Amino acid sequence: MLPATHPVRLLADTSSEPVLPGTAVLRMETTPQRTGTFDGAWWPRTRDPESQLSGLLIALTARLGPIARVGLDASAWDSAPGRLVVEGHPVRIDWSAVGDSTMIVTRGDQDHFLFLVIPPETAPSSARAAMAMAVQDDNAVSGERILAATGITRADRTDVPRSSPGRAEST
Repeated sequence: MLPATHPVRLLADTSSEPVLPGTAVLRMETTPQRTGTFDGAWWPRTRDPESQLSGLLIALTARLGPIARVGLDASAWDSAPGRLVVEGHPVRIDWSAVGDSTMIVTRGDQDHFLFLVIPPETAPSSARAAMAMAVQDDNAVSGERILAATGITRADRTDVPRSSPGRAEST
């Protein structure tokens, strides 16, 4: 059984809606790569992937259909589960150490949706600006450059603790 989650609000246009932690903004176009144009942006409430991803994946499944896997930046989360079961459907979670503040959502064999992930500690004005910039139709800027341009610094992001599941401990 999954922990209780907060509903994820999917906003088509952030100009008239408040952007709060837990908000996702979607543009709904597919991309075959991890860099370049974003299909959306997501501002999770915490760094706990199990509690945060469940609500997002339920909302995305309603819009996209079944999600097969999610690729996350390991440096942005406190743990690294290998899969989640969302409404009875298993979703594989892939982890990479790229440090690029992105998430790839895969539907089917080749439909990839690229999201910018806003750190939970981000100020609302910076989060709104980064999310709006990420989903602009003509955006070809990397996640790191979007975060820097909107005042979100490395200090807002932390590495995954060495004792997290899926990580080897150093001695």
